[in-house]
Amino acid sequence: MVIVGATGDLAMRKLYRALYYRFRDGQLPDGRIIGASRTEMSRDAFLGKLFEAAQRYIPAEHRPDEQWQAFIERLDYLPLDAFNCDSYAPLAEKLNQFPERQRIFYFSTGSRIFAPMCECLYRHELINAGARVVLEKPVGTDLASAIEINEAVLQYFDESQVFRIDHYLGKEPVQNLMVLRFGNSMFESLWHQTYIDHIQITVAESLGVEGRAGFYDHTGALRDMVQSHLLQLLCIIAMEPPPSIEADVVRDEKLKVLRSLRPLLDGDIDTHVVRGQYLAGAVDGQPVPAYRNEDGVDADSNTETYVALKTYIDNWRWANVPFYLRTGKRLARRTSEIVIHFRAVPHSIFGEAALTPNRLTIRLQPEEGIQLLLSGKRIGTGMSVRPLELNLDEDQREVDHVPDAYERLLMDAIRGRATLFVRRDELETAWRWIEPITDRWKAQGGRPDTYVASTWGPTRAAALLARDNRDWDEGC
Repeated sequence: MVIVGATGDLAMRKLYRALYYRFRDGQLPDGRIIGASRTEMSRDAFLGKLFEAAQRYIPAEHRPDEQWQAFIERLDYLPLDAFNCDSYAPLAEKLNQFPERQRIFYFSTGSRIFAPMCECLYRHELINAGARVVLEKPVGTDLASAIEINEAVLQYFDESQVFRIDHYLGKEPVQNLMVLRFGNSMFESLWHQTYIDHIQITVAESLGVEGRAGFYDHTGALRDMVQSHLLQLLCIIAMEPPPSIEADVVRDEKLKVLRSLRPLLDGDIDTHVVRGQYLAGAVDGQPVPAYRNEDGVDADSNTETYVALKTYIDNWRWANVPFYLRTGKRLARRTSEIVIHFRAVPHSIFGEAALTPNRLTIRLQPEEGIQLLLSGKRIGTGMSVRPLELNLDEDQREVDHVPDAYERLLMDAIRGRATLFVRRDELETAWRWIEPITDRWKAQGGRPDTYVASTWGPTRAAALLARDNRDWDEGC
């Protein structure tokens, strides 16, 4: 495995940690892991940097010396200039020592250099029939660039060799949601517009740009989060039951959802989409700057740090069921969850008792889990009704370590399982749906709505639901 961008934040925080845990649990196949980046450093210096990261992200009790030493013996490091094909010669020399081994190239970089990296790998004859390439999101910044990048990569790799990663698809509750839906007739029989009132998807971060201003100020929340994570979660929730869990079978159903999304055009964008940008505030009692005052951000930036929108899926299953999506930085707390709101019972026989409609909550972070809210009787005399929360999680208290999304997805890439990765037509269809929104904002100009850091976003986001006599879920 060759990780390009090996000294970056993602690699140090997530990728090597994931590979170590899979090694520790005996799942990582024999082979070398080669880190490559433009930083000139020795292997020892790289391992020192990696050890510092491990101290932050891997508990000491999970990395006894003998296991950690055995893991790092597999690691190597090479300086590499992605745009200079001559710099790939040392990599070619190492890989050609083991011509029979499978090769996986993980591009943990910005997508603008995917094409030149593929070309250089091809020139050095490093792409064999068994090679695979993992592409980090976002692929492109709009539809045109996504198409251009895909076409460039597919000059050298077959679509079956390309694994476009969206780590939200690797999260345990998202996979559990598929089992919950398609493994239980009780849920699937209720999973449509007759019984579901509306659905909310929230991905909220309490942090700001945290050193990513160079990337984020040219991307924004819509491109960074909605186009990828939120639309992929929507697809998992809304897709029809696939005949099997084979990769293309599942992805065919997700594609149908994306193609059924009602387009947001012109005036609909003004009423159905809210964009925001955070002002100065306080987090845990400590002052934090406004987005425009963050290091690396243009002082006049109109980049959105918050998006909320309302959309519909125009098919029989979801006719007239609104989907509310929101994401943002510097919000009141870090949380990611999907909440399915079922319709209220048509008639209560319990007098004045207010019955809370059933609600299924899939929590993705910081804690993972699935809870079902039901109505039940309060212990005692009389018929006092109260909401009860049923926990549908597997008990994880006895588990030493719960694999995270990158662990699952890296192993799937190694094993050639593409179900949880994004196919080209999915990616481009998502961009096609997003693009009218970005075009409208560009044409209109103007600053996004503002919100104070550590709140839940602009007031217009609350009004988006209030117009429908609904609220964002309590605690969010």
